[in-house]
Amino acid sequence: MMTAPWHSRFALTLALLLPVYFAIAALGTKAGFWTWQVGLGSLIIGAGPMLLGVVALVCVVSLILVVIKPPRNGWLLPLVGLAVPVGAFVMLGGVRTTAGENPIHDVATDTASPPMFSEAVMTAREEFGSNPVVDYATPLSEIEWWAPRASEELAAKSHSQIVSELYPDLSSLSLGQANVADGAAAVALAMADIGLTGVSTTETADEATIEGVAETFWFGFKDDVVVRVANGAIDIRSVSRVGVSDLGANSARVAKLRAAIEARLAE
Repeated sequence: MMTAPWHSRFALTLALLLPVYFAIAALGTKAGFWTWQVGLGSLIIGAGPMLLGVVALVCVVSLILVVIKPPRNGWLLPLVGLAVPVGAFVMLGGVRTTAGENPIHDVATDTASPPMFSEAVMTAREEFGSNPVVDYATPLSEIEWWAPRASEELAAKSHSQIVSELYPDLSSLSLGQANVADGAAAVALAMADIGLTGVSTTETADEATIEGVAETFWFGFKDDVVVRVANGAIDIRSVSRVGVSDLGANSARVAKLRAAIEARLAE
């Protein structure tokens, strides 16, 4: 059996190292070896496409060399290698589309009066340098952080309008026959059920606020979650600490947590 030429093996090796590179960029961010701006911004968004292009070019050149030069052995290696950067480019295109479909990072079930975070959480966000938690009634064009980031279409809209348009299925959950204490307990358990950490409850006779933190696996990005139990209803809010688009993560989390709370209340 003939051995594949060195360039074919080299091309495949480079392709197989790509996932390792991206994993190191992501997990290094989570471990705190570098900031998310370096891990996501520089290593992936900045250098990532260039590396994919270089590896794709090496695979194409190797494939051409194999095809035009007898005995034409080893063509499968660069072809398989080429599938890696091509697949990555397709995935990045999907991420770009998802970002466009989910242009914000703050989602709540009550858009008229969204749950508010405690002073402790707001202080932690400020110390971290997180995105601001903004007023839902104010158009994005009038919010200093959002003004240079919002598209012309979004700039004229408020968070309340955007959330209502993008996620019409998200709504408050009825407390039913449960009292505030039972509702708060169900929320805390549901938060733990879906993997939130640092869950804490502040409770009075008429209202309870439950807070927790969600963390992504790869980059360790943290989103703050707050749930309000009051006036016979349970409302949820999830806000990312960094980034512009959340790729739909907060709306998905709100829906997941809502379902988990409903299941706990039914027990």
